Amino acid sequence: MDLGTPLNRVLGLGAAKTGSEHWWMQRLTAVALLPLGLWFAIGLLLLDDFAYTTVVAWVQRPSTGIMLVLTVVAVGYHSYLGVQVVIEDYVHGAATKVAALILSALAHFGLTVAALFAVLRIAFSSA
Repeated sequence: MDLGTPLNRVLGLGAAKTGSEHWWMQRLTAVALLPLGLWFAIGLLLLDDFAYTTVVAWVQRPSTGIMLVLTVVAVGYHSYLGVQVVIEDYVHGAATKVAALILSALAHFGLTVAALFAVLRIAFSSA
């Protein structure tokens, strides 16, 4: 017995059509964050000190800038997906859930863009 509407059946919409993609993206970003997080931790540990000029010089290396951009994007998206699941599971009011999902999406997007701007500004600065 199918409880979906005829339009949803034609469009291929249903309970399991987007959940698996969400699940896979969470796993993909988690797997990507393993080497990126390890690289970031080792990169910081190998610095002589944490002086401003030392860290700026490290970020200005092309390989470091690229890896930081990848890390920021992966962390931002992974965090967004995780918070989305928490909101969907634990916020029960329909209006509150929609508002929380919108606020979460805007906050994650804004923070990711700000972090990317910071990395790129340092990476392309001439200091």
